[in-house]
Amino acid sequence: MKRIAACLILVFLLVAPALHAQGSGSPTLDAVRGRGFLICGVSGTTPGFSLPDSRGEMRGSDADFCRSVAAAALGDATRVRFVALSSTNRFTALQSGEVDILARTTTWTLGREASLGLLFAGVTFYDGTAFMVKADSGLRSARDLDGATICILPGTSTELAVSDWFRQNGMRFTPVLIDSTNELRAAFLADRCDSYATDSSSLAAFRFNAGDRREAFTLLPELISKEPLGPLVRKGDDKWFDIVRWTLFALLAAEEQGVTSANARDQLGSTSPDIRRLLGVDGDLGRALGLDPRWAFTAITQVGNFEEQWQRNMAPLGLARGVNALWSRGGLHYPPPFR
Repeated sequence: MKRIAACLILVFLLVAPALHAQGSGSPTLDAVRGRGFLICGVSGTTPGFSLPDSRGEMRGSDADFCRSVAAAALGDATRVRFVALSSTNRFTALQSGEVDILARTTTWTLGREASLGLLFAGVTFYDGTAFMVKADSGLRSARDLDGATICILPGTSTELAVSDWFRQNGMRFTPVLIDSTNELRAAFLADRCDSYATDSSSLAAFRFNAGDRREAFTLLPELISKEPLGPLVRKGDDKWFDIVRWTLFALLAAEEQGVTSANARDQLGSTSPDIRRLLGVDGDLGRALGLDPRWAFTAITQVGNFEEQWQRNMAPLGLARGVNALWSRGGLHYPPPFR
């Protein structure tokens, strides 16, 4: 018996370190927990999505989504470091491990997902490419832009969308490519280009921030592309992908079920099976993700559900929910079941 016991102890000593080294099953989650905070890549220049406030705190829907993931993974929404990235270095920053998640108004496309070694975890905002012009230009439609100069961020889906649209409509344009959102907007204001093209949400935010000068700018009515924006993670870490994707679904499901940051604690006593599973009262969904049973509860109470985050970040820009509403309210957002 002593020999058997000794053998069992030896086996345990050999196997235990290997089991410990396996961690959560997600290298990214282990790295995040090891350093104690999530690193999130954002633009840092886009009102409504990510822009520092007067105290230097990053505000916006992209920033809040990363806070939601931090709350789910670490139990604390404040444990996030934000890294401002340009349109040209955002993908390499994620590929190299400089950031754990990229939430930078990035359009989900086949080319990006198939060739960059990255995965989109869902859609946080359904958008489209649009054009802004000076109100006194007399331009009223995108079809009035034949021969125009267009300010565009290089390396973006906007660049391709504009090129495709002009070619398809037998029109010409001259791109003005500047790899800085602030410098690009300054070029537009300085009349270096006839129009400024980017996602309609960014144009609306730019106009909103113009204050008393808002009426000086016109958003042309056409949307010339589909631009589903969403967060990205590296391929090969399926567990981390699941955490990021289902955090988004949790925010949407909470809105669908009427669970808010204010009433989530009371909802722990709900008799609804859907709410009880979402908040971790029943079931084993948290363990399946490698998280605390109340991961979604923590994200909702600390950052708010999808509607709360929209009202905090997008509504002030004058943006209606539109297609970004829940499926039950005529929109496209449709969270899968929590079961």
